[in-house]
Amino acid sequence: MPLYNRLKEQRARLGINQTDLGKLCGVSRQTISLIERGDYSPSVALALKLAQVCQTTVENIFWLEDEG
Repeated sequence: MPLYNRLKEQRARLGINQTDLGKLCGVSRQTISLIERGDYSPSVALALKLAQVCQTTVENIFWLEDEG
C-alpha cells in the first residue's frame, strides 16, 4: 500500500528548501527528497516531527490510498 504525501507543498508554504527542512527535523536533505518522491516511508517519529515543523497534522501531509 503506497504512502502518499504533500511534503513538498508544505515545505514550499514555509518557504524553505530540502536542506533546511532536513536540519529542522534532524535528517539529511536526501531523506527529505526520498520522502517527497515517495521512495521512502518515514518512521512515525519522523512523520510527527515533520508535521510539527510544518505546523500541521500528520494526516495533512501523509495518506494511504486503498488499492481496492
